Amino acid sequence: MASLFSCCFPFRWSWESKKWKAIEEAATELQSLPSWTAEGNNPLLFQGFEWHVPADGEHWTRLRRALPSLVSLGVTQIWLPPGCKGMDRNGNGYDMYDLYDLGEFEQKGARRTKFGSREELQDLVDEARRLGVGVIWDAVLNHKAGADRVESCRAVKVNPERRTAEISNPTEIDAWTAFDFEGRGDQYSAMKYNSAHFSGVDWDDQSRENAIYRILSPQRKGWAEDVSQEKGNYDYLMFADLDLSNPEVRDDLLHWGSWITSQLSLSGMRLDAAKHFSSKFQKDFVQHVQKTANPNFFVIGEYWTGDIKELMKYLEDMQHTVSAYDVPLIDKFSTISRTRGADLRTLFDGTLVQKRPEHAVTIVTNHDTQPGQMMDTPISPTFKLHAYTLTLLRKSGLPSLFYGDLYGILANVKNPLTPACKGALPLLARARKFFAYGEQQDYFDEPNCVGFVRYGNARHRLGLACVLSNAGAAVKRMFTFHQDQDQNQAAKIIINERGYGEFPVPAIGVSIWVEETAAKREEIGLWERL
Repeated sequence: MASLFSCCFPFRWSWESKKWKAIEEAATELQSLPSWTAEGNNPLLFQGFEWHVPADGEHWTRLRRALPSLVSLGVTQIWLPPGCKGMDRNGNGYDMYDLYDLGEFEQKGARRTKFGSREELQDLVDEARRLGVGVIWDAVLNHKAGADRVESCRAVKVNPERRTAEISNPTEIDAWTAFDFEGRGDQYSAMKYNSAHFSGVDWDDQSRENAIYRILSPQRKGWAEDVSQEKGNYDYLMFADLDLSNPEVRDDLLHWGSWITSQLSLSGMRLDAAKHFSSKFQKDFVQHVQKTANPNFFVIGEYWTGDIKELMKYLEDMQHTVSAYDVPLIDKFSTISRTRGADLRTLFDGTLVQKRPEHAVTIVTNHDTQPGQMMDTPISPTFKLHAYTLTLLRKSGLPSLFYGDLYGILANVKNPLTPACKGALPLLARARKFFAYGEQQDYFDEPNCVGFVRYGNARHRLGLACVLSNAGAAVKRMFTFHQDQDQNQAAKIIINERGYGEFPVPAIGVSIWVEETAAKREEIGLWERL
């Protein structure tokens, strides 16, 4: 085997392209496998945006052009931003105005969305389908924004920190709750929204007061109960909160789920703000789309909590029909990365990938946790490679690669961020694509130096060994199966007759080792440092 790379921050990365080319050639048979549907192929989710991608209407085109290179890295699914029309033509789509406008109608000051036109979106998904990449759509189903006009309705003000507590008498307010969709008309859906379709708003246009108002009506007496109990009840998040108990709202959203899945041949969705709307409706939504549009529909519920018990309860409420982000693991990465001499052996304690690996989506950074965002979760630059190594190369969980980490964050800030891990993420992703298969043996036996070995399987016979340190340089003795038949190789790691080798790692670094060539796997167990 040969080491893919070995790094000690803050020094620059280096690796020999000649040897990497040889490794690629040895794994040619793996390149021919379909990247999304092939049995035994390593799935890899790519988040195809960061918060500050340029608002030039060219993002769908950028992603389409990037798809071949992403496939070469092993990407099997691409998570697209909510590309429906928002109230701001340059917004990221979480300010949802019209779910049925994918950049097709003149509404809110533009035909296109921030990301491009309906035609460019179609070109992107067609190319993804051609390359065997599944498309995951970011669905915003709990609220609407940018109403066309105000309506008078009765409402009561509630305590923003305890939403079950009323702090005013019922009163008449002017709420932005009338959605007419004049630019689209009745195409795709004839549904128009009014105050009866919402449970709450955060603005009274009559008094010009910003507060959380629960709308009162015969159809609605309170917030949804099957939501996060944070703040007493966390049904209301922002804008005009949809009442998912209203039959007209339910029918329209269920219809939209089947419509967009069929229109774009979606492989799945991410349900934004899953802790803020009815879990029963979410389950009904998933089952409806699976029944009407895609029986293999894959769903990620963005239930953002670091409480593993609450996260597991959400999965149970959903009857395990969805996966979820491993937020406890992200919190662990952040804490350990910023704690000198932290114990690496505790990394996976109390995480979703430990408790429910089959439902865990493991991320290091996303658009919400990137610097400056609402849920900014800083991970030290010296530890980000460790975090990606532990999500990409280990057996459990579906890992996600973040646009901002792969390409950098070209933000409208003074100091744009360059690609993470000093540009090594492509190599790490390819290590997953070619070598991270089969059973796993952990060596989490020292507080500041841990390692693991992947042994390969019948389809992917290549394996790998990995060592990580968050302190000084170290050596980890690990079992690999393969005995070295040539004891005269210089600068090689020799595997002894019992199948063990001594694998070095630099201070605060990561070392990843793979077989030198597939052809020599059975004859030579050499492990060399690149």
